[in-house]
Formats: sequence, C-alpha cells, structure tokens
Amino acid sequence: MTLPTQLRTRSETEAARLPPLLARAEHLAGTVLLGDHGRRRSGLGDDFWQYRPVRPGDSMRMVDWRRSAKSDGQFVREREWQVAQSVMLWVDQSASMGFGSVKGADTKCDRARVIALAVSILLIRGGERVGLTGISLPPRRGEGQILRLTDRLLQPEDEDYGSPEARAMLPHARAVFLSDFLGKTDAVEAALTKAADRGVRGVLMQVLDPAEESFPFRGRALFESMGATLRHETKKADDLKARYLDRLAERKARLTQLARATGWQFTSHRTDAPAQVALQWLYRALERRG
Repeated sequence: MTLPTQLRTRSETEAARLPPLLARAEHLAGTVLLGDHGRRRSGLGDDFWQYRPVRPGDSMRMVDWRRSAKSDGQFVREREWQVAQSVMLWVDQSASMGFGSVKGADTKCDRARVIALAVSILLIRGGERVGLTGISLPPRRGEGQILRLTDRLLQPEDEDYGSPEARAMLPHARAVFLSDFLGKTDAVEAALTKAADRGVRGVLMQVLDPAEESFPFRGRALFESMGATLRHETKKADDLKARYLDRLAERKARLTQLARATGWQFTSHRTDAPAQVALQWLYRALERRG
C-alpha cells in the first residue's frame, strides 16, 4: 500500500470517530463548572454586573433612578466588561501520539484530542474565540467552530514526532500546546520564543502513556518508533531503565524551564489518570492572566 493510500485510509478511519470524540468532549466539559473566565469587571458589555453609589464625575444620565428611588442615595448601574479572548490550540497528531500500552485504553492522541476539544467547548460557550495555530482554522466563536475543531482534530499527520506550530499567532492571545514533546526540544523553544515575542502566553501539556513514565520492559526487547523511523534492539531492556528515566526527567525539566522563561506554564498528564483532572487544571491555568 502506498503512503498516500495509507494516509487516506487512516484519515477515513479517524473521520468515523468524529461523533464519538465530540460526545466524549461534551461529557467531559460538562463535568467542569463553567466560570466567568476572569472577565468580571465593570465596563462595556451587555450583562448587568452591579450597582454602585454615584461618584464625582458621573453624569446624571448614568443614574439608575428606579434603583435610587429605593434608598436615600443615588446609584449607577454598571455592566460587565466583556472582551472575547482568543485561544490558539496546537494538538500533536504525529505518529508518536498514537502509542498506547493498554489495549482498549486511550492513546496519547485520543486523550489530547478530547481534552483540547473539551476546553474549546468551555471557552467558546464562555464567549471566547478558539482556533488552531497556523492558518487552517482562525479563532472564532459559536457552535459551528466546535464542529470545525472536531473535524480538524481528527486529521492525522504524516510525521514520526510533532513540532509545535506557531504561525499566525494573534498578538496577546492565549495558547495551548498538547503533545508528548518527545521530538526535538529546539522546535519547542523556537515556537515559544516566537509566541512570546507576540505577547502570547499559554500552557504546555505533556501527555504521556504510563509505560513511557515507568519503563516496565525487561529482557529482550525491540523498541521502534510509531512511524518506524527509529529502531533499537536490546537483550537487557532493564539495564536501560535508569538512563531512560533520567533522560525523561531532564526533558521535563527543560520544558519547565522553557515555559518559565517565556511566561508559559508546563504540566504533565498520564493517560491512565482522569481526563477531568487535566481539564480542570488547564481551564484554571487559562483563567490566570499575566
């Protein structure tokens, strides 16, 4: 089977999963209490926020006479300040993300997709604009954007390891990168630096399989990348465990350092942990400004 045919077959298989993915994301989003996403302050907007006493400089037109008639003072009716925020997503859909050590359980890509789509649902229904990094899907509001995101998140990539996409970043937007980040860290550094130069702040969420964090392999083993571009055979896999875990710890430390240097946040999530915990952390991280 040729590579284009393989990719088309994989794409058709993924497309068949669109309704289940959306249903899972809807259910996951429903477990998180939808807050106000940090926008509650007075200013221009449609929703009532609070009454406050008249202050020097307020014009008589600002006085709410109905509320003022109920007391001895005069009050102004304030509306909630609402500025829609743009949030850009990059979800690694390379071959590496297709790994899953437990049959029937989530692969890394499955988990990254459902978390990304669930947070998109929360943000869009909270009035924010959500899109993908790059030029394929600019940030928009509305239920239609949720369907467009679902469709794009099911389009596989023909790469062994993913590299963050940082093109077309809107100035001062927020961003979320979900990946195993097992590719070159130079690509992550370049993307974060480019984003930081445009005032973009965000979150790196590393999604790993439990076997990738515990290295349970022993004896003779053949290690091969999901895209079959890398291969290593050993007779004593357990001899590699300490070195592997050290390298993984070094990578996490490097990602943490890169995030801190560019004003981002870093977290790691295992696919055997509840997706709800990761979603709650991510949603709260996006609520924090600065």
